[in-house]
Amino acid sequence: MSVLVYLIPLALLLGLAGLAAFIWSLKSGQYDDLDGASHRILLDDDENTL
Repeated sequence: MSVLVYLIPLALLLGLAGLAAFIWSLKSGQYDDLDGASHRILLDDDENTL
């Protein structure tokens, strides 16, 4: 039962760290261009290949 004294704050700390990382990724623009990757795969970029 004494292990809960350590595990509950650790779980809360990890949850807050995950939430902070998610908010940081939102603010840094990680999810701004959701359609770009799906459109880039259809483009023919043969001039960049050797």
